[in-house]
Amino acid sequence: MDHQSEKKTAPIRIPTPMRYCMNLTLIGGLWLLFFGLIRAGSITNYWSGIIIMAGINMILAVSLNVATGYLGQLPLGHAGFMAVGAYAGGIWMRSTPAAGLIAADKMAAALPYVLAALLFSALTAGVFGLVIGIPALRLKGDYLAIITLGFGEIIRVVLTNIDSVLGFKLTYGAAGLKRIPKFSDFTLVFVCVILCCGLIHMLMKSRHGRAILSIRESEIAAESVGIRVTYYKTLAFVFSAMLAGVAGCLYAGYLGSLYPSTFKFMKSIEILGMVVLGGMGSMTGSILSAGVLTVLPELLRSVADYRMVAYSLILVLMMIFRPRGLLGGYDFSMSRVLEQGLNALLRPVPQQKGAGTNERSAK
Repeated sequence: MDHQSEKKTAPIRIPTPMRYCMNLTLIGGLWLLFFGLIRAGSITNYWSGIIIMAGINMILAVSLNVATGYLGQLPLGHAGFMAVGAYAGGIWMRSTPAAGLIAADKMAAALPYVLAALLFSALTAGVFGLVIGIPALRLKGDYLAIITLGFGEIIRVVLTNIDSVLGFKLTYGAAGLKRIPKFSDFTLVFVCVILCCGLIHMLMKSRHGRAILSIRESEIAAESVGIRVTYYKTLAFVFSAMLAGVAGCLYAGYLGSLYPSTFKFMKSIEILGMVVLGGMGSMTGSILSAGVLTVLPELLRSVADYRMVAYSLILVLMMIFRPRGLLGGYDFSMSRVLEQGLNALLRPVPQQKGAGTNERSAK
């Protein structure tokens, strides 16, 4: 009896250079779409501002996801790192000629100052993250949450009262730091979102990222195979704080004024809510939830008396029916979707049993 052997074809794999080209094409097309709509006036100035704030929240969400979703810790002081980055960038921009250049609409000449402000904010927030992370990361769970919450509140109180200690005006206390040059536009925020997501992706795909993920699964097992647990916990925490500093700098450059009361405990909870709702360990989920939770309150303004009730109800229903978040641990990959589609399309259809026997008998 003859048996027809089914030919097994190797699955199609898209080469890495082509993957990068596809991603860059998708990113460029997305930027062109939004930029064209904003320039044409189809997206008003009000909604373009909402989009910018959504981009800033995306950076905050994906940065906190490094410490919570990938590292498996629960810090509650992320608003403090955002505040440090915001004030560092705001003070830097006020002390440079960038204000005059931006007022004269010479953004190209002011760009080096803007890039330096972003770098300075990231480094300053990273230093604070290192100082806080070394003692705090020796604790776990609720204890870590409490100590990082305390550090976040200390940062806010210091920003409020440091001028009286120094004897000169630096942060302007509760009155707020004003007249910051407004340099954050859609293109700058979009590029920063892409760069931050790219840096996180490269970190997590490296051996350092695998070490961070192993710590999340089991610190004891990771340490038993030679992984430096304290080093990698501090690395992820500092990296998360630096990205939060970048978001803070963009926030300062968008609003033009800063107040310590903006960076209270509830701001950290708001960022954590974005990460949890999107899915712990999912960068795509953090981006999606940050966008939804930024736009949703604005869409509900027409029912102003009930919008917070509707907003809270949506969050409760989300936690009941999707407790792991919108996407769980899933991360979208365009190349992976194309590979699956091509393999499904080109997979040979298996013949039914007896088909060959029937054909021979018919002959």
